[in-house]
Amino acid sequence: MMEPTHLEAHEGGMGQRLNWLRAAVLGANDGIVSTAGLVVGVAGATDDRAALLTAGLAGLLAGSMSMAAGEYVSVSTQRDSEKAALAMERRELRESPEVELEELTGLLEARGLSREVAREAAEQLTHRDALRAHARVELGIDPDELTNPWHAAWASFLAFTVGALLPLLAIVLPPADWRLWITVVSVLAALVLTGWSSARLGAAAPGRAVLRNVMGGALAMGITYAAGSLLGAVGV
Repeated sequence: MMEPTHLEAHEGGMGQRLNWLRAAVLGANDGIVSTAGLVVGVAGATDDRAALLTAGLAGLLAGSMSMAAGEYVSVSTQRDSEKAALAMERRELRESPEVELEELTGLLEARGLSREVAREAAEQLTHRDALRAHARVELGIDPDELTNPWHAAWASFLAFTVGALLPLLAIVLPPADWRLWITVVSVLAALVLTGWSSARLGAAAPGRAVLRNVMGGALAMGITYAAGSLLGAVGV
C-alpha cells in the first residue's frame, strides 16, 4: 500500500478564536506601553498640554497604522499559505485519491477511532466533500473561513487605539500637578489587567505575566521620562 509522500501540518484550528483574543489583548498592551512611554517622556521635558496632546495623538496614529499594516501583511501571507495548501490538497485528491483516503483514515485512527470505524468515516467524509474533509482534519483549515487580512488589520488598529487612549487621556485631562502620577498609576493598573488577561488566555499562571508586564511598562516610562527631563533641562 502506498504511503503519503507529502508533509503537511496536521494541527487543528480549534484555538483560532483564542489566538484572535490574545492578539487583541497584546495589541492593546502595545498601545498602552508605547503611548505611555511617549507622553511620559514628553512630560519630562514640558508640561504644555498642547505638546502632550500632539505627541500622544501622533504616537497613537503612527502606532495603530503600523500595527494594522503589519497585521495585514502577516495575515495576507497566512492566507496565501492556506490557499496554496488547499490547492495542493485538491491536486493530490485528483491525482492520488486512494493515497489521500488512506491518509485521512490514518488521521482519524490517530484520534482514537478503530481502524474499521476510521476507514468508514473517511469514506463517508470523502464521499460528501473530500477537500473539506482533508482541509479540516489534515490541515486544520475551514475552506469557507480563511483568515481575512482586512479583519485582522482593523482588529489590530482598534486594539492599539483603545490601549493608547488611556495614557493619552490620562496625561492631558488632569491638572498639570496631577497628570504625571495619574498617568503612571492608570497605566500600571491597565498593564496588570492586560497581563492577567493574556496569561489566562494562554492558560498560564498570571503572577509572572503580570509582573513582567508591569515591570516592562514601568521601565519604559522611567527611561523615557528620564530622557525627557534631561533634554528639558539642557533646553533641547
